[in-house]
Order: sequence, then C-alpha cells, then structure tokens
Amino acid sequence: MPTPPESFPFAIVMNAGSGHGEADAAREEIAAILDAAGRSHRFFLIEGEDDIQKVVRAAATHAKATGGALVAAGGDGTINGVAGIAWEEDLVMGVLPQGTFNFFGRTHGIPSGTREATEALLRSTPHDAQIGRVNDRIFLVNASLGLYPQVLEDREAWKQRFGRHRIVALWSGLATMMRGYRPLRIEVSDGERTRSLRTPTLFVGNNALQLEKIGLPEAEDVRCADGRLAGLVLKPIGRLTMLGIVLRGALGKLGEAENAVSFAFREITVVPKHERHAIKVALDGEIVWLAPPIAFRAAPRPLRLLTDRVRQPGEDPG
Repeated sequence: MPTPPESFPFAIVMNAGSGHGEADAAREEIAAILDAAGRSHRFFLIEGEDDIQKVVRAAATHAKATGGALVAAGGDGTINGVAGIAWEEDLVMGVLPQGTFNFFGRTHGIPSGTREATEALLRSTPHDAQIGRVNDRIFLVNASLGLYPQVLEDREAWKQRFGRHRIVALWSGLATMMRGYRPLRIEVSDGERTRSLRTPTLFVGNNALQLEKIGLPEAEDVRCADGRLAGLVLKPIGRLTMLGIVLRGALGKLGEAENAVSFAFREITVVPKHERHAIKVALDGEIVWLAPPIAFRAAPRPLRLLTDRVRQPGEDPG
C-alpha cells in the first residue's frame, strides 16, 4: 500500500556549502522541526568534492525503500540535481530552498525561509510541475547557450577569488560583457521551419515568475503548464546596447527591447553551424557540456512536487 503524503519519510539531500556557511544551522532547524512532528527523515550531505549524482542516487534508493519522498535542501544546482533523479525514478520530490532567488520554489508556493519551508513540507501533497528537458538533462527554471553560460563560468571564477557576494556576481557579469564575446551561429528548427541565426545568446525559460520579472509576455504561455516553453534570442548588438538590454531586463521591460525576440514553443532543435563537438549549456545556473543537436522541450511527464500551495506574506503570486 502506498505511503500517504502526510506520513512520507524524507530522504533529504543537502548541500553542506549552501547558505554562506549557514548549512549546519539550517540542518539543525530542519531536523528539529521534523523531529517535533514525529516525521521520519534522513540527511544525505554533499560535502566538498562529493559527486552530487552519487549522493542523490543513494538518497533516491533510500526513498524508494521506505516509500518516501526525495527532498532537496540547497540552491539551484542542488535542486536541479535532485529533480533530475526524482523525475527519472518517478519519485515524489520536496524542496527546502537555501539559494538566493528561489524562482522554482516561489512559483510553486514553497517559502524561502528554512522554518517556513519545512513546516510547509509537512503539510504538502504531491502536485504536477512542468519541467524542461534539453537532450537527456532536465531544467526547472531556464537553460541557455552562448553568452549566459560564459557569464556563469566567469562569475564562478570571480567568486572563488573575491567571495560569494551579489556585488561580485554583478561586476563579473559586466566584465564578461564588456570584454566582448563571439556570437553564436546556429540553425533553429521547430519541426516545420528552420531559421539561421546569429545571436549572442539563446535563452529558454520554464518559469513564469522569472519571465514575468524580466518582462517577457510569454510568461503566460509557460504559466499554463501545457508543454510550452519560452525562447529568447538577441539580435547581433554592441557592448553598450547589450548593457541597455540587461538594464531593461532588470527593470522588467525586456519584452519592449527592439533587439530582443521572444517566442513560445513546444520543441526546438538547435544545431551550431561551425561546431560539431560538445558545447556549453547552462541549466539552472550550472554548466554542462552537451553534444549537438540540442533539443529543448517540456518533459513528457511532470515532476511530482510536494507543495501546500499556500502563499506566504511577501511571496510572489503564481
């Protein structure tokens, strides 16, 4: 007999490095709340150079054996890694956000605070959540080619040198854009028509809240969760124009930029014109290398996500 949601044991994958050194305090708080509620749980910690996939698979094996849920406690990278295996194994998944922006959690009514998120997890039941898929990998919020993966890679190098602060991330991104970049030369097909494009970046979004924040009208298409994703390409532009587009995005007016072209789609395939080897792709803030052709689509079935769908004060509407 399946375990009822109110009794799910939790196999919690936690990034011991998330939260600016506050992971230990977060783990103690999560454990205290679950202990007080009498809910069975076990932590699987990602520490140092641990292979996240190995840790998540151990947690997934435990969740399957106990009839429980696989829970991610960490930032975007941890949540993405757990979601990929939860989806693959068709396990119910919970989220205890420890990152900065929490777009995925906020979209599905999961609070940002550790205590609030843990208390909500105890009340939660499984609901379907659309996720994106690029080749054999999944993404929850966004995926991209070109400039943005380079920005992320450079940002990580800056953080290693100057510390993990928002101002460091901002300056590293500006430095990458002002240094110059090689435009992508790609062919994009939706199955009916193929277009040749020259663009600094191709961005694909699966999160209505993030798309709404930067001002793309396709947020409504994604919010319907009917298999549509949002795409964005930029026309070839100079550095100052690029900075202007970044500013528009920050002000929620990217959809008004004449050099930005956005569109909703169900599936597109991207083939680089002059590259046949693996290329960099950013998935929820993590860099992976994928061999072309690169196919973007919604996953053929949803992720089974634990949420109580109760908005907390100050959280964004869905």
